[in-house]
Amino acid sequence: MSGAAILLIDDDEDFTATLARGLRRQHFEVKTAADGASALAALTEWTPAGVLIDLRLGNENGLQLLQQLRARLPQARLIMLTGFGSIATAVDAIKRGADDYLVKPCSLADLVVALQPMPAAADSGEPDEPAMLASEPLNLRQLSWEYIQRVLAEHDGNISAAARALGMHRRTLQRKLAKVPRPR
Repeated sequence: MSGAAILLIDDDEDFTATLARGLRRQHFEVKTAADGASALAALTEWTPAGVLIDLRLGNENGLQLLQQLRARLPQARLIMLTGFGSIATAVDAIKRGADDYLVKPCSLADLVVALQPMPAAADSGEPDEPAMLASEPLNLRQLSWEYIQRVLAEHDGNISAAARALGMHRRTLQRKLAKVPRPR
């Protein structure tokens, strides 16, 4: 896929510039967008073979943008990137059309591999299980984080409703959400 066109959608200017530079060194043609509207506008004049989408785009949610991108780019590789990885969002991203789900920081090599088209024999029509789901068993902090993420997803991101369902104060839940557990 070297030489292919890639659309990078992320609101972090420094990260976007660094990643775009790295992808260009790998001989990709890269265009960037900071939000969903500018990303969709770029598609009117250009068709990328791959799209890297940040989960959080300022006030927007990259998950909602995924479905629009999949409808417009049925053959493109859609890769969800996030600094706040959870099993709940990984599953949701795959259900909404993502081909892969990568947690930041990830290497440029991982991104290049994720952007490669799947071989025809391996494409069974079923979405692949994200690599994150096949990792080692989670520790207690990670299990707690995953459960909170699942409850939060069930309540469409509403922190107050999720806190009530979890039986905790809203501020306590916000503090827990601010502490992203790292794998061992």
